[in-house]
Amino acid sequence: MELIFKNQPGKFAQHLYSVAFIVVVSAVCYAFFQNTGYHSVALILLATVSIIAMFFEITPVITAAILSALIWNYFFIPPHFTFQIGDAEDILMFLMYFIIALLNTVLTIKKRQYEKKALVKEGEENLVKLYNALLNSLSNELRIPIASIKSATDSLQNNEKLLDEQHKTELISEISVASQLLYRHAENLLSTSRLETGTLKLNDDFCDINRLFDEVVNEFRNNKSRHKIEQELPESLPFFKMDFGLMKQVLFNLVQNAITYSPPETKIKLIAEYLNDKLLIRVEDAGSGFPEDQIDKAFDRFYKLNNSGEGGTGLGLSIVKGFVEAHQGKVFLENILWGGARFTIALPAITSYINTLENE
Repeated sequence: MELIFKNQPGKFAQHLYSVAFIVVVSAVCYAFFQNTGYHSVALILLATVSIIAMFFEITPVITAAILSALIWNYFFIPPHFTFQIGDAEDILMFLMYFIIALLNTVLTIKKRQYEKKALVKEGEENLVKLYNALLNSLSNELRIPIASIKSATDSLQNNEKLLDEQHKTELISEISVASQLLYRHAENLLSTSRLETGTLKLNDDFCDINRLFDEVVNEFRNNKSRHKIEQELPESLPFFKMDFGLMKQVLFNLVQNAITYSPPETKIKLIAEYLNDKLLIRVEDAGSGFPEDQIDKAFDRFYKLNNSGEGGTGLGLSIVKGFVEAHQGKVFLENILWGGARFTIALPAITSYINTLENE
């Protein structure tokens, strides 16, 4: 790997090699296109972009990813020799190809960046191990939504005349849910990277906690969650200064964790109160709680309950802790006496004076 970093050609040469590699592979695929079909060509081109990402910098790799998507569209997706895509299912497949190609590029480039730092500075070996574990974990988790998308699109394409409108709607819903899952994995990856590299910056503004809760709950309603999510807030609650987007991801991760480890049809509570110049937000579930000897490990990267049998990357709670601490706050975990777990976020409260007067 050190030789790769030292002997890299210039950026212009990297662009030429990347384009040439994609064109050659595409030509070979086109020669055998009638036997393989355009779905197989997509996998081959994705693998080609991955190989390029192992050796070159990010801009030539992005060029290769975009070029491969355009070639796949123009030469392989019907109707051929045009950028027009005839079927809605093929449009979805093209968009997912583009997203996966770019996501794969970012993953591979980030991994190489950590490896390069490890060659320059002692002690960076831990970062490489961390990112390798992250990459392996995400690679396993990405297979599920990608397989769901492929299965649903294949069914829509191959059995379109046999499917009624209800089945088509269900398949499109599966594609939507899988796409959101891909988005969440990518979001957690980028959040972990920002926390690790110290590039996280808060975009503070006065926020309405009612709106924050509503947006989080609506996301799970749209995903047809089988849990009942309840909100408990005082009637008069001032606006609080925070980064709305980061806190939304914090609550999403906590509610997702509650859904993962509590039985279907049980209640999950989102609670907020203003006490002693602090904003307290609690997320409570009705699961089996955490083993007492593992509570201190709950916010570690890649932590998952032993023998849980659940998926997930194990990054959600570590991101919660990082984002809360970026707000100069703290997050606590405790078991509820009557069953379940309770996460409590305590943030130093900077409130809107005008809003407080209005509430009074």
